[in-house]
Amino acid sequence: MSEHSEYLDEMGPVDYLVVEFPGHRLTGEGLPLLLDLVERGIIRVLDLLFVRKDSDGTIIALDLGDLEGDIDLTVFEGASSGLLDQSDIDDAGTALEPGNSAAIIVYENLWAAPLAVALRRGGAQLVAAGRIPVQALLASLEAAESHNAEPASASPRR
Repeated sequence: MSEHSEYLDEMGPVDYLVVEFPGHRLTGEGLPLLLDLVERGIIRVLDLLFVRKDSDGTIIALDLGDLEGDIDLTVFEGASSGLLDQSDIDDAGTALEPGNSAAIIVYENLWAAPLAVALRRGGAQLVAAGRIPVQALLASLEAAESHNAEPASASPRR
């Protein structure tokens, strides 16, 4: 077994996020929370990449030094596992509105690593995963509330 295989056997699930920012200026408001997750060992950032979509639709990968704003991202310099390639950058860029920027974050869920390792040792494998967007969850809850608020029918359905 190779060193990489042994390392992968001990990893938790890996996820990614594409977070869009209006314009090209980052406020850094969420940065302390991201750093807290890393420092507490909940996640490990494998990749952090920034992209910009120009008004003509051109998608450009940005270096940390290219970013506008008063935030210090030097802690993430070198956070590049090699998982992201140009097609990932292009895919992320298609989701952006022209004139906006985004952070692409690939992270390992360290909190779930012991469970993932135990399941793999037992022969289990992850065959599907997903995420429910907050907007979809809110719409579902609102629909359920409005359905429960409707008056009951006078005659039962058969």
